[in-house]
Amino acid sequence: MTEKLFYEDSHQAVFNAKVIECIPQKTGFLVSLDKTAFFPEGGGQYADRGTLNGVGVSDAQEKDGIIWHYTEEALLPGESVEGRIDWTERFMKMQQHTGEHIVSGLVHRRFGYDNVGFHLGNEDCTMDFNGEITREELQEIEEKANEAVFADLDVLVSYPSREELAAIKYRSKIEIEGQVRIVTIPGYDVCACCAPHVNKTGEIGLIKLTNVQRYKGGVRVTMLCGVRALADYQRKSQAVRRISGMLCAREDEVAEAVAQLKDECAALKLRLQEQQKELLAYKAKEVDDGEDVVCLFVEGIEGDAPRFLMNLLLEQGHRLCAVFWGDDAQGYRYVIGSRRADVRPLAKELNLEFSGRGGGKPEMVQGSLKGSRENVRAWVQKKERMLNYE
Repeated sequence: MTEKLFYEDSHQAVFNAKVIECIPQKTGFLVSLDKTAFFPEGGGQYADRGTLNGVGVSDAQEKDGIIWHYTEEALLPGESVEGRIDWTERFMKMQQHTGEHIVSGLVHRRFGYDNVGFHLGNEDCTMDFNGEITREELQEIEEKANEAVFADLDVLVSYPSREELAAIKYRSKIEIEGQVRIVTIPGYDVCACCAPHVNKTGEIGLIKLTNVQRYKGGVRVTMLCGVRALADYQRKSQAVRRISGMLCAREDEVAEAVAQLKDECAALKLRLQEQQKELLAYKAKEVDDGEDVVCLFVEGIEGDAPRFLMNLLLEQGHRLCAVFWGDDAQGYRYVIGSRRADVRPLAKELNLEFSGRGGGKPEMVQGSLKGSRENVRAWVQKKERMLNYE
C-alpha cells in the first residue's frame, strides 16, 4: 500500500520516498514508492505529472492500493528519491475541482439535479447535470458560486465512520466501498471525493461558467476557475481591444459596432447581388437566340447567380442551358437545366466522364466535376443529343 501524502497535505509539492519496485514496460517504466504526493487519475481528474530524482513522471495510476508512476527511466528498488510534482498544474486542477464542488452543490440545492458526469480536461472543465438549466439560471449560479469564493471558506475533509456517514446527507456519483472521504464546503456542498482540493475557497480566485448546452436529457456546463479563468479573460480582453481598434469604437461598445457593420455588409451584399443580376441579364442577351444548347463558363459568380443566369437563358427559348464556374486546376461547379427534357441522364453521364458528383430534379441538376473547359464544353455539346425533348 502506498502512503498518500496528497491526503495529508494537498499543497505538498516536494517529498522524499523510497523505491519499492520498478517494472520495465514497452515504453518507460512503472515505479512504486513507499509514499507519494502524486495524485493518480481518479474522480474525473487526470493524474499529476512531475519528476522523481529528475526522471520525468508522465502519469500515475492506482491499483489495489498501490500507486504506480510512469517514468521515462528506471529507478533502483531501495533507492531514495526526491519527488517533485508539477505544482502549477496541480494547483490549477485543485482550483477547478473545488470550484466544481461549489457549482454542483448549488445546482443540487436549487434544482435537485445530480452531477452525473465530471471531466477535468486540458483546457476546461465540464459538468453534466440530469436536468435543464437556462443561461439566465446559470448566471445566477455563477454569482452565488463566486460569493463562496469571496467568503474564503475552509474546505473541510473528514473520514466519517459508517454510523456517522449514515446520518450525513452528501452527494456521490457512485456507490463507494470501504472508507468514504467527505469534502465539505460549509453552506454550499457536502460530497464524497477522492481528489485533493484547495484549503480555502479564496484560493479558487474566480469561477466562470462559460457555456451550457443540452446533453443526454440534461445539460453540460463548461467552467473555468482561477488561472484558467484569468487566461480566458486575458485572451478575450485582447481580442476586444483589437476589434475596438479596427472599428474605432470603445471596448464596451464593440458588440453594437459589430452589429452595425453586419447590417452594412448585408445591405452591400444585397446591392451587389442585384447589380450582378443586372450584369447577368446583359450577358444572357448577348447569347445568340439561334443556339439550342448554351454552355457557358462564367467567372466571379456565386450563390444563386448561376441558377439565375440559367433560368434567364431558358426563358429566352434555349432548349438546354449549362452554366459552369471554377477553373481547370481546381475543377468546376455546374448547374444544368431544361424546360423540355429530363436532364438527369445527362448529369449522370457527365459525372461518370469527369469524376463528378451531383444530381437534382428532371428540370435542373447541380454538381461539381474535374476537367478542362474545352473537354467539358465539347462533351456537353455532343452528348445533349441523348436527351428526349418534348
